[in-house]
Amino acid sequence: MEKQSSLFSNTDERGAPLAHRVRPSSLDEFLGQEHLLGPGKPLRDAIERGAIGSMVFWGPPGSGKTTLARLLANHTDRKFEPFSAVTEGVPRVREIIKEAKTRREDEGRGTILFCDEIHRFNKAQQDAFLPWVEEGVITLIGATTENPSFELNSALLSRLRVFVLNSLEPDHLKAILAGGIDRWCSDRFPSDASAVYTLDDEALDLLVRHSDGDARRALNTLDAVLDHAVHALREDRNIVGAVVTEVLERRIPQYDKAGESHYNIISALHKAVRGSDVDAALYWLARMIDGGEEPLYVARRLVRMAVEDIGLADPRALSITIAAKDTYHFLGSPEGELALAEAVIYLATAPKSNRVYEAWSGALKAAKNFPAEQVPLHIRNAPTKLMKDLGYGDGYRYDPSEGGFAAGQEYLPDSLKGSSWYEPTNQGFERKIAERLAWWGEQRAKAKDEGVSKE
Repeated sequence: MEKQSSLFSNTDERGAPLAHRVRPSSLDEFLGQEHLLGPGKPLRDAIERGAIGSMVFWGPPGSGKTTLARLLANHTDRKFEPFSAVTEGVPRVREIIKEAKTRREDEGRGTILFCDEIHRFNKAQQDAFLPWVEEGVITLIGATTENPSFELNSALLSRLRVFVLNSLEPDHLKAILAGGIDRWCSDRFPSDASAVYTLDDEALDLLVRHSDGDARRALNTLDAVLDHAVHALREDRNIVGAVVTEVLERRIPQYDKAGESHYNIISALHKAVRGSDVDAALYWLARMIDGGEEPLYVARRLVRMAVEDIGLADPRALSITIAAKDTYHFLGSPEGELALAEAVIYLATAPKSNRVYEAWSGALKAAKNFPAEQVPLHIRNAPTKLMKDLGYGDGYRYDPSEGGFAAGQEYLPDSLKGSSWYEPTNQGFERKIAERLAWWGEQRAKAKDEGVSKE
């Protein structure tokens, strides 16, 4: 079997980042992702048999996506072609496809195209892969930190098997860091076996905690800590927590804009607002901002909370959140962050209602279940004589001219008569809406009873 080279080779490059130098070269050395690579698991079995189909690895940074791609390269007789959607484009894809077609025709050998950061290709660019995956000219393996459901076009996604990778557990990171220290010492002092550095428990725990499940981040930080130790500590080779803290300069927020923490904390903010806990909502907002989250992303989520969880119980909530977004865009950081905080406080203290959300969901469900219902004739548009002759608009009555603003007409198709999706609560402004709906209902019923309406 051909030994793969290129950026996926595991050669000793002492000038390369430590995270690159300690990549595992076999499945047995790979730490984490037991749900995919444990004994008897489908992905491990497929790799060991060389039965690799088109797939995508989805997971946070430093979870092992590219390393798994390297391991695939070592367990298949197909040509392995690495490709980066960040630095390369569709012309390079076409070159790889052309070479793959020739290889298959002349040698009967397949090609694996590994596309790192596949989400950086827009959905139109992704079409460059589609026919060749379909025909089997290439086996496509993508890696992404973004949800494939949102970032990959549906036609391509339907042809890929999605494997979800998780952030690494603390025990995995400790083992990776131990291996990183050994490799760093052997590379830095190849002729001095006594040059051994160690981490005390506090230092190790700090590195693990600050890495937030990201092996690459843990190793890059370790590299900086060890380099500092060589120059600053000299003879003292036991690294304590204070040294790690000094290198980090300040406590790194445990927040990863692209990882699981991102989704967990925005979920915590949303649920704290929904639960009317002002202090918790402010804390999670501060965690996101302090962790480097894009404030306009937070603003967009606040707008969503206004329409999803407050709705018409307090219509001003939507205006407040839109204003907060505009204010941040106008002022920037840090002043604009106060507008976001103000919006969070307003949302958390506002009356809550999800009835708009439920009403819209119900209406969408009805539209999907009854997708071809005809518009009743009396409320159809009739711009031409022919349409009028066919009865379009015949019998329509203009509600504002009917005295009580209720002509008693039916506006839904016959199959949906009597359906009701919006039911306001008695919270905030929705109490007034409920009163209006009840009054209109009484007027329509009265009009029908009196035979005023024409259906």
